[in-house]
Amino acid sequence: MNTPAHLLIGAAIFGNKSNNQLLTGALLGGLLPDLSLYLMAGVSIFLLNISPQVVFDELYFSDNWQLVFSIDNSFIIWGLLLTLAIKLKNPFCIALTSAALLHLVCDFALHHDDARSHFWPLTNWKFASPLSYWDSNHHSFFVAPIEGLVTGIATYYLVADKRHWLIKCGLVALFLAELFVLSSWLRHF
Repeated sequence: MNTPAHLLIGAAIFGNKSNNQLLTGALLGGLLPDLSLYLMAGVSIFLLNISPQVVFDELYFSDNWQLVFSIDNSFIIWGLLLTLAIKLKNPFCIALTSAALLHLVCDFALHHDDARSHFWPLTNWKFASPLSYWDSNHHSFFVAPIEGLVTGIATYYLVADKRHWLIKCGLVALFLAELFVLSSWLRHF
């Protein structure tokens, strides 16, 4: 799934209606499994002047980048962190790690060629899902509208709550970013 979808769906499920701290934890948990990709791609493209084609066709699949993705997309690591958060009775960390695990579940189901090693460090095995959120060779024309609908419902749920108008604007901006990215994927892939 696209990162804005991860943030909004995770926030809708794990961000308490009346507690902005839990909302923040859930939003952060939706982001963290993708953060390394944004950082590495951003540095490569904007600071090192490496073409996006090289970044996403070569570096993305390199052993070093895949190792980083294996770490921050590991069910094992996030599961242990959730267990620790529950043991410590820390609601912020529970929301964060739960949203991160939901992120991984969705990615597990919707990545084919770009699948991650979700069971690292136990194994480097990758599940190549028959479905993709972006690749038309793997049914994105079916998956993308469903992702958009679920994200729209999550956004409505979040915005309908009693939240500060700035928070609502930020959530709507995330939804608009999701729609932009979805339409871009459908046009180009």
